[in-house]
Amino acid sequence: MDVGLSIIFQGVVPKLTDKQVYDNDLYLGSLAEELGFQSIWGVEHHFTDYTMCPDVIQFLSYWAGRNPNLGLGTMVIVLPWHDPIRVAEEVAMLDNMSNGRVILGIGRGLGRVEFEGFGRDMNSAREYFTESAEMILEGLETGFCEYRGKHIQQARRELRPRPFKTFRGRTYAAAVSPESSQIMAKLGVGILVIPQKPWEHVDRELAAYRETFRSVNGCDAPPPILAGWTYCDKSADRAEEMATKYIGGYYHSVIQHYEMAGSHLKQTKGYEAYAAMQEHVSKSVDDAVRFFMNLQVWGTPEQCLERIRNFTQRTGAGAYNGVFSYGGMPLVDAEASLRLFAKEVLPELRKMPGEPLLQRAAPPKKAAVA
Repeated sequence: MDVGLSIIFQGVVPKLTDKQVYDNDLYLGSLAEELGFQSIWGVEHHFTDYTMCPDVIQFLSYWAGRNPNLGLGTMVIVLPWHDPIRVAEEVAMLDNMSNGRVILGIGRGLGRVEFEGFGRDMNSAREYFTESAEMILEGLETGFCEYRGKHIQQARRELRPRPFKTFRGRTYAAAVSPESSQIMAKLGVGILVIPQKPWEHVDRELAAYRETFRSVNGCDAPPPILAGWTYCDKSADRAEEMATKYIGGYYHSVIQHYEMAGSHLKQTKGYEAYAAMQEHVSKSVDDAVRFFMNLQVWGTPEQCLERIRNFTQRTGAGAYNGVFSYGGMPLVDAEASLRLFAKEVLPELRKMPGEPLLQRAAPPKKAAVA
């Protein structure tokens, strides 16, 4: 199993400057390779302290130069906030510079503050995402981009540097709604599972996704990637206390950033499936926080391992991405948790079924000539 480290730069502690948040999280990232992680991941967000990485490709370029062996994962690039041909160019460039180490994650976005900040209409986000993804994925295979759609009008242009290795088998998407998982199946991309709703819902959607994927693509879908907010401690009691404070604190920031206690998603085209989440949060924020916390990975090393085993068996995931710094957790606690996890849990995860993410892609292909 591939085990990755996710860095999110959450700036929710007023006494810390953004620079201090970056210093702390970059320090944790610098430990990834020596502690045995196979990949490092960044998430894209804008305009608030929820998470502060507005350019995931730039973030991963830093690690590409520092660490010659780590996979470089985007979790995720939010396509409706971008010009798609720029995304294709930047991904191809990073993949060339890193000798084919990019694991491409794409998504649609949910934060109203971010859509409004970019002057983008959330009501068209699903259509814009689908058109962008179709163009980008085709461009990364053929070496040129061209598209005529409702939202994307792209004249034929060559990508330089040319993509030199297929992205099939190393492209994933975050899909929370049932409709999104069907779109991802038709696009032929894998699923990034970020636990946040009842497992029975995830089970049904993954089954439907796999059926559609097989029907459209003529082969089985790749095993999902499982992400989790992680806290590891030798004391079960302290682990629960810290998880309650910091994983719970993180989810409070989710509720605030995405306005999950509101009702606007009911009236937003393409986001109707999120209405149930808003209703759940509106009934009881405390219950919603506890529910999210119990979907994450925390406890003693033995408990963390058992949780990941249970979640991966349920989802069929072949990789795990852990987030270790969040919710204002002090650096000393985040580092202690990370080191204990790496020492006692990560070696056992490596023995579990799964194929390294970068080995899932087909062999390098001859560069296309437009």
